Amino acid sequence: MVMGRVRNWWSHSKTVAVIWFSSLALFFFLFQLALRNSTSLSSLPSSDSAMANSNRRSTLYDKMERDLDQHGAAFLKHGETSQSLSLSDLFTLKNGFVTPVLKAAHPPVRANVLYMSTEYSVPISKAVKQVFDPYFDKAIWFQNSSLYHFSMFHASHHIAPVSASEIEIEDEAAAAKAVAEGLCPLEIVLDRVVLTSTGVLLGCWQVISGTDPVSIRAKLRTALPRAPEKQLYDEAILHTSFARLLSHPKASLMVLFLSSIQLQ
Repeated sequence: MVMGRVRNWWSHSKTVAVIWFSSLALFFFLFQLALRNSTSLSSLPSSDSAMANSNRRSTLYDKMERDLDQHGAAFLKHGETSQSLSLSDLFTLKNGFVTPVLKAAHPPVRANVLYMSTEYSVPISKAVKQVFDPYFDKAIWFQNSSLYHFSMFHASHHIAPVSASEIEIEDEAAAAKAVAEGLCPLEIVLDRVVLTSTGVLLGCWQVISGTDPVSIRAKLRTALPRAPEKQLYDEAILHTSFARLLSHPKASLMVLFLSSIQLQ
């Protein structure tokens, strides 16, 4: 009877919490190795505006951390993603590998993004795969390390599409390029890793030096006046997708839990 209760407890409301605690504990250990040359958070800029933006990001990340607890693991129930699509709309299992389902958007989404150098994205991706692959075989999609990016501003998106001719698109590209040429390089540090209720594993970053995302987006807003008034993300946020979980882990929860304790 006691054993039955123990099994039910592990398989009920604590399941998701233990998975994420264990997986993220492992992740942070390897992640620190991958980013051992990064500057610590104590080096964050000290100006009033920089501190205000940093605090704003921290508040956003706190809210994102609570998302899983508040809404549950919707991805385990094939719930909607942030694009209002189901997971089956976005991914399929082909030849034993999770593969994205590519669909044309009409009109096309026009996004301005900052790409992360492969000097950093490759070791991050390697760490993510080393941690999660053993537990989520064929139930996880890993972002291509050459495509790690930060979404900054949309000239058109799926909620408020803005049609544009080829000439208008060329003008938008030129305007965005002009903004980029006037920016200072960003030096950033990982603040935390968050798992959302839709199953996305996100790296949430803080800015040490360079043009703050708030300023970048303001400049892009001025340069792209036809863009949707309502953007997809808060203007202070700086995050990138590492992976997307699609189902339950294959390893037992007790093994995950004990492994994370031993590693710490």
